[in-house]
Amino acid sequence: MNVQQSSASLHAADGTASAKGVDKGVIETSIPARLDSLTWSGFHTRVIFALGVTWILDGLEVTLAGALSGALKASPSLHFSNFDVGLANSAYLAGAVLGALGFGWLTDRIGRKKLFFITLALYLTATAATALSWSVASYALFRFLTGAGIGGEYTAINSTIQELVPARYRGWTDLVINGSFWLGAAIGAASAILLLDPAIASADVGWRVAYFTGAGLGLIVFVMRMWIPESPRWLMIHGRPDQAHAIVDEIEKSVIGHVQHEGKDQREKPFAKIRLKMRDHTPLGEVAHTLFYSYRQRALVGLVLMAAQAFFYNAIFFTFALVLTDFYGISSDQVGWYILPFAAGNFLGPLLLGRLFDTLGRRTMITLTYGVSGILLAISGYLFSIGALSAQGQTISWMIIFFFASPAASAAYLTVSETFPLEVRALAIALFYAVGTGIGGVAGPALFGVLIDTGARGSVFAGYLFGAGLMIVAALVAWRYAVAAERQPLESVARPLAFVE
Repeated sequence: MNVQQSSASLHAADGTASAKGVDKGVIETSIPARLDSLTWSGFHTRVIFALGVTWILDGLEVTLAGALSGALKASPSLHFSNFDVGLANSAYLAGAVLGALGFGWLTDRIGRKKLFFITLALYLTATAATALSWSVASYALFRFLTGAGIGGEYTAINSTIQELVPARYRGWTDLVINGSFWLGAAIGAASAILLLDPAIASADVGWRVAYFTGAGLGLIVFVMRMWIPESPRWLMIHGRPDQAHAIVDEIEKSVIGHVQHEGKDQREKPFAKIRLKMRDHTPLGEVAHTLFYSYRQRALVGLVLMAAQAFFYNAIFFTFALVLTDFYGISSDQVGWYILPFAAGNFLGPLLLGRLFDTLGRRTMITLTYGVSGILLAISGYLFSIGALSAQGQTISWMIIFFFASPAASAAYLTVSETFPLEVRALAIALFYAVGTGIGGVAGPALFGVLIDTGARGSVFAGYLFGAGLMIVAALVAWRYAVAAERQPLESVARPLAFVE
């Protein structure tokens, strides 16, 4: 699309551009205000289902990796050790890190929608290939590629959802979507219960069929995404204003039945307008300056929140099945029954507490959820170390802990995705997800695998204390530095780099 357009065509699209502004590649638009003025509708629900399913897929993959660990150890062809299980899980997270970085850069450069299909196609191919693994090395490689697809999904999907959902619903929506990870976990647990039953499938077949579950779900999602539009906010900055306005017009017709016009639907308070200088891309030097100089305080908050929740979650959840089998004697085909209530607590947390992030505010709720999670993990870890908990008691304690930890982890993604300018949003999500997961997530499962292999409850307790400490530190950082972004337009929270006074 040629940036140099006639003033008449732009006026017809938005009624906001002057000929002089167009000559300079500058436009004045009310698109952000128009999108934020809409009430919740079927359009927004469809977007959430088509895009938010990414977290369901991730939950499915992570749960299968944990629930199937016993089956992988018993597999006649693979013969995994606890270290192999931890290594393969770390490979998945390493793939997610690199995938997020590479696809995050592409998401900001070539658009959100193209990446929907690239990353989903990679996920589909790799998770199906995982089911055909013939060795530890091949399994780890395919898990790495699966993670790369999921990591890329996070950047494109988070960006798009933030840019399409009205500001007053943004916090709760984002938390519930991230919390839907645990719907995928429930599907994975149910699949494991069924497919690990010796009466249904042999030891080397059940776990393979389970991985095909993810590929089948992904195919359905692929079709659902066909009608999802590109982000109008991204299009506006990247020199395609007529396409952006056409999309917003269609959204408004879908939501309220007609296109909103200045002075008609908002006579008392006209739509707020912003002036933007269109560009085809943002140089990496400007990206680095924005993230690490202009917004360095926000970068610190994002890094701390991401790293703490990544270690907390991945270290515990990836080794969930190993704790049950090695310390409580639960057979591998029964692990799924313990994951189901655990998943329920994780989904109910964001669902029930998410509204408070938009009312009480980001800083209060991030501090509360991170702090409570850390304190409760330390207490339950001590009870575990002295043998005071049964398998059922351990599961209940985890269920309570992650009722608070789940919205805390989701808030980390929310914070990073809404507190940086649009031009660097996807790459910011990717970078802090990658660094946080690299620090807290990749090392966590392998470390806990080693601690569990010692057979000493005290060693595992030390790992729990470390994770609890990270969460409490993150709570303190959030209380001091978190941004009060609740119910605020994205352009107010972080002004676009393309903004013109």
